[in-house]
Amino acid sequence: MEFSEYLIQKNICSASFSAGELALFQSWENAFLLQHPASFTEQNKFIINKIRRKYPLKKE
Repeated sequence: MEFSEYLIQKNICSASFSAGELALFQSWENAFLLQHPASFTEQNKFIINKIRRKYPLKKE
């Protein structure tokens, strides 16, 4: 699974997230590549919710 696919699954807009907080986006992307998606979710569970509210994925 790609990091962009993971963000879509979590209802996070990757373009807005990377534009708004590039350093956090890049650190998450690097960490995601080294871990299983479930482990990444467990480690960042509460931060993911904040990011999801800040950069929601726009539904068509």
